[in-house]
Amino acid sequence: PADVHMEVAVAGMAEAGNPDLKFLGQLVGKFDEGVNPVAGDHHVAFVHFRGGCLDGLQKRATGRPDGLFPLFDAKWPFWIFTSVFTVLWLIVLNFYRCPIRYFTGDTQGLVVAPADGKVVVVEEVEEHEYFHDKRLMISIFMSPLNVHANWFPVDGKVKTVVHKNGKFHKAWLPKASEENEHADVLITTPDGDDILCRQIAGAMARRIVTYAKPGEECYIDEHLGFIKLGSRVDVYLPLGSEPCVSLGQLTTGNMTVIAKLKS
Repeated sequence: PADVHMEVAVAGMAEAGNPDLKFLGQLVGKFDEGVNPVAGDHHVAFVHFRGGCLDGLQKRATGRPDGLFPLFDAKWPFWIFTSVFTVLWLIVLNFYRCPIRYFTGDTQGLVVAPADGKVVVVEEVEEHEYFHDKRLMISIFMSPLNVHANWFPVDGKVKTVVHKNGKFHKAWLPKASEENEHADVLITTPDGDDILCRQIAGAMARRIVTYAKPGEECYIDEHLGFIKLGSRVDVYLPLGSEPCVSLGQLTTGNMTVIAKLKS
């Protein structure tokens, strides 16, 4: 490339041989000093950029390869980082929301979804810990994208609250219901039916928060607790209860009717 001539006015540099000007000269190869006729005694550095000096200036000034500058000068790394960070922040913000919801209509004999998520189990199972007989189990899996607040599935009175340590299998696996860390809330409805609501920690969820207290009255619309990150909630109902959801169906906590208790 052709030589380039640049005049750099350096205000306040009255002394010839200013070290800053010399440093500039070392960077680009050569410079001359003179008196600026307009600025009076201020000096001017006449910097001569020889062919190729412009290309090598960034490398000689910083010691970094030329190829790194386009990366740091470009805007796309900043926008990629900002976009990823924003998405993650929104996911966490959504996850820790604890929305207030109100079920419309009569709640007598209804069982509502205790959590947002997807139905992964609707079947009769043997329950050996509290009932020692068969029960209808409906399980809802909560992914990290779901709100992880939990609601009371029925109106009634809290009979028992028990927290048990355990493993951290993936929450959708059948064995997670008994082997994973979980919290059991046993509720007696006004009609005398006992309902078990089990909060289960998953592979990511390592903390279960339960607000329910033994002896307290509980109602649909009230929060039962909270499970952090991917997890699951099981509801054990008396045989004869009518399931109102199917496998794979999405649920909205405190809004979706998952079963009707037998009269």
